[in-house]
Amino acid sequence: MLCGNHINNLDPPLVGAASPRDVHFMAKAELFEVPVLKSLLPHIKAFPVKRGTGDRQALRAGLKVLEEGNVLGLFPEGTRSKNGKIGKALSGAGFFALKSNAHVVPCAIIGSYAPFRKITIIFGKPIDFSELRQRKVSAQEAAGKIMESIRELVEIENSKA
Repeated sequence: MLCGNHINNLDPPLVGAASPRDVHFMAKAELFEVPVLKSLLPHIKAFPVKRGTGDRQALRAGLKVLEEGNVLGLFPEGTRSKNGKIGKALSGAGFFALKSNAHVVPCAIIGSYAPFRKITIIFGKPIDFSELRQRKVSAQEAAGKIMESIRELVEIENSKA
């Protein structure tokens, strides 16, 4: 599983391009109603999620991606950050981390999408959630651990500047 912060609509294609493996992104269902995107998104392995509903079909699709040994890409905050700061994770990423045997690779997107500005994408070390699974922690707690690892990547990179 690949989990990153979300600051711009261009995050999914950039993270997907930077990843050494194909990434199956969960994308908000509204994007599949946009004429150009509804035919393009399935070709780039994206699938819809109805946000705020506990979309069982999307949860099953995400688990299937992981069970097949593929990479599921998620932005745990559930939406783009309005101010560029890392927010609180929704429980979805924690659900997938706990219900699958997948490790989570945190990903930090750092920079501004302003013209002539640099964007840096950093992949952290995979996180094994087996100990959290054994302790039966909540999906929200697991999602918090994911966001904390993303926050640490951003802080490490910002301290270099």
